[in-house]
Amino acid sequence: MEKVKPTGVTADRNERVLIITWSDGVVSRLPFAGLRAVCPCVECKGGHENMGGPPDLEVMRTAKDESLTLESVEAVGSYALQFQWSDGHWTGIYTWEYLRQADPALNKTDE
Repeated sequence: MEKVKPTGVTADRNERVLIITWSDGVVSRLPFAGLRAVCPCVECKGGHENMGGPPDLEVMRTAKDESLTLESVEAVGSYALQFQWSDGHWTGIYTWEYLRQADPALNKTDE
């Protein structure tokens, strides 16, 4: 099975969502507050021993921070994005796989 790749990425600052169109036709709408809350960096994860694993979908769904803004987005090679947030944080590297896993609409949890 071929790996799903992004075909388009838009940061909608009015809606406060990152929109990713995937090669399989799926469109993910990821809220900025959720992305910031599930930052995969070692500092946010609480140490190297906590690294890896999927994002917390409940946090993606419920995170709220109306003051948070996305300052910039940069590609990291061809495998990830790095965000500069208005709170000064910028060290998280979000792989395409991590971003796909962060979409609560695609990754239902048992509720």
